[in-house]
This record gives sequence, C-alpha cells and structure tokens, in this order.
Amino acid sequence: MYEICAVVLQKCVVNCVYVVVCYKFGSIASMCGFTLGKKDNMMKKVKKILISQPRPVIGRNPYTDMETDFGVQCDFHQLIKVEGIGVREFRDQHIYLEDYTAVIVNSRLGIDHYFRMADEMRFTVPETMHYYCISEAVGNYLQKYIQYRKRKVFAAENNRFEDLLPAMHRRPQEKYLMVVSDVHNDDTMKMFADNNIMVKPAVMYRTVATEWPKDKEFDYDMIVLFTPSGVAALQKNFPDWEQGDTVIACLGVNTATALEEAGYRVDIKAPSEKYPSITTAIQDFLESQQD
Repeated sequence: MYEICAVVLQKCVVNCVYVVVCYKFGSIASMCGFTLGKKDNMMKKVKKILISQPRPVIGRNPYTDMETDFGVQCDFHQLIKVEGIGVREFRDQHIYLEDYTAVIVNSRLGIDHYFRMADEMRFTVPETMHYYCISEAVGNYLQKYIQYRKRKVFAAENNRFEDLLPAMHRRPQEKYLMVVSDVHNDDTMKMFADNNIMVKPAVMYRTVATEWPKDKEFDYDMIVLFTPSGVAALQKNFPDWEQGDTVIACLGVNTATALEEAGYRVDIKAPSEKYPSITTAIQDFLESQQD
C-alpha cells in the first residue's frame, strides 16, 4: 500500500469524468498532455530568475515586462563566453582560406571570426568572395567588413540553410567553407551533403565556461539556459548543486537533451507549437502561479 503524499487533480477527461490520481512522490511532469505548473507541484513560487545571457540592449524587453507584470527579479549573467582559436590551432585543421570561393555563416560571431582569422593569417579576402547567410540580419552585418552587394550576399528567408540550396545549386563550381564553433550541429553539414553540396567546416572559435563570482550568491528559483555549453558551464561552476525545486527553462532540443543527460529536470521547454519563444513559455508559467 502506497502512502498518499499528494493528490493531484489531472485535467484528463475519461468518459467525461475527471480522474483523481494519487502518487507517493509529489511531482509529475505531465499526464494526458496537461503540464503541471509549479504551484500544482507544491513548489515554491518563482521570485528570482537567472537569465544566462547578456542583458538586452533595448530598454523594454520581455524580461522587463515579466518583472513588471509578475514582480520577479531577472538577473543576467553569462555562463559561457566565446574565444577565438589561434592561427596555429587553425592550421592544424589543414584548411587554406584561399582555396574557397564562398563562406557560409550562421551568426554575426561567425563573420567576426572569419575576418579576424583572415587578418591574422594575412589573407586578403577577394572582392569576388560570396557569402551565404542564415538570415538577412546576419547578411547585413557583412557591411562592417565589405562593400555589400546583393550578387555577393545570399540570405535565407526563414532562418533555414535549406532556403539557400537553389542559389547554391546555380553555382556548382563554388567551393564552400562554413565557419563553426568547436561545438556545432552536424545535421547542417549532412543536409548539404545530402543535396550534393560539399562544405568544409572550419572551427574558428570555441565556447568556454565563465567563472561565477565568488561573492555572488547562486540562489535562484528559476534558471534559463540557451545552449548545451551553458549546461556544461553550470556543472563546472556548481558540481555539487542539486536542483531540488528550482525550475529550469531551456531553449532548444539539444539544450534539453544535455540537461536530461546531466541528470537535471527540465520544467519549461521552447520552442514548441504552443510556445514559439522561451519568453512566452516563461510568461505562461509565471501566469499559472498567479492562480
């Protein structure tokens, strides 16, 4: 006979009857598609949130709205930082920038490190170089380094490299180099290979954990993580930390997988069909606490 520690009214309809489920352990993630809120789980109310990203440069943003609407405190602190790799380490990859006629970039960071590496290797990027970018915003950032011309810069319309395939197929003689970090998604490379486009990945930067300040407390009710590297940084800074009733929110499937493999409980995930962004998912969670 199980000792009844919690009685949870699940919003599951079976023959139009609500089902009452009793569990010995007082927290369950979901049943019949209904995700329990923190209040339902007898967990403490979220008041202090760690956002593991830099503070947005704009004045008003979704996080300031959360602070106003729900009375929470959002602290911004990066758990990771980016370091460019040196020329000697780059040469170990046996990559020669002059061999390539096109560069593929998935972020402004990739653009910065491509031109940094070119400068450090004393390689003059030719005017004929083509650039394939994950978005128009990333493409526009090239103006920092080159004279922008549409015939040289190709941008995906929906933040998907698949959108660039028609333009790439029109240039079968192109030789592609893709700027990546030390931790990158091989699915993109596979997608190009499946479409008969040979792309050489070039690691030009890496993500490393930042050191948590010794005089700063780590006493958050919710932690928001955005990358698998952030998960690794959390473990490195706090190897003995136990999650307990701290809520963890994450962005992306890879981040969720990294958390689960590390033994953490994922309470909020985005994007999803219901939540297109991590901020909308967090806002809905906080709203559920107000009931």
